Amino acid sequence: MGTQANGWTVTLPGGVEMPLLGFGTWQARGDEAYRAVATALDAGYRHVDTATAYGNEKDVGRAVTDSGLDRGEVFVTTKLPPDHADQARDTLRRSLDALDTGYVDLWLIHWPPGGSARPDVWRELIAARDEGLARAVGVSNYATTQLDELIGATGVAPAVNQIKWAPALYDAARLAECRDRGVVLEGYSPFRATNLTADPLVDAAEAHGVTPARVVLRWHLQHGVVVIPKSVTPERIAANVDVFGFTLTDDEMAAIDGMATA
Repeated sequence: MGTQANGWTVTLPGGVEMPLLGFGTWQARGDEAYRAVATALDAGYRHVDTATAYGNEKDVGRAVTDSGLDRGEVFVTTKLPPDHADQARDTLRRSLDALDTGYVDLWLIHWPPGGSARPDVWRELIAARDEGLARAVGVSNYATTQLDELIGATGVAPAVNQIKWAPALYDAARLAECRDRGVVLEGYSPFRATNLTADPLVDAAEAHGVTPARVVLRWHLQHGVVVIPKSVTPERIAANVDVFGFTLTDDEMAAIDGMATA
């Protein structure tokens, strides 16, 4: 893992550096989305996650452009809706227009189309990567068996599988399955599935003088799992990026891991 302005990165195929801490934008639209992304970039985030289905690509793109940061400094992810699976690259080009960029850093199939892995759609993503429209390509909400179907059909593993992930959902076997296949696990909704008053989080927060939410994010990072917290509150956006000044102990990590079986 390398480092970037706001912390650690993981290297995707092709040498693409993906910041482990990103900023989620689900359910934020219009000026609210624009302000949230602008605030996040100002606070130090260099990774922004959006999707065609969120309806906010234009707002996200405007915030990235207006930040004054070089495009190469900001890692941008968007996602292909499953009901657009048969118009994949046309959908991506519309996304690029909305984002006002010539490429995205990561393009994901948002959900398995019709519940199926769809290697034919995966081939379209690979082709878009080879055309330079996306630097890396992956999937979201795919089961390990579906990852294997894509790999078996094309010989190309998704760079990333973005799934719901939190201490209460911790699954060491699934994390290992991704790693064994060269797939980076990216977690979304880290707080929605988490009881922030749980003892392991509160105890670690008190020990390090931070909030339980920051403990959750740090737990992801120390597992090498990409995490994309979402907030539209400036104070929380700033707090959530401040997770690089403390380290959870092995005992604290194990206690948090144990929340999945508690």
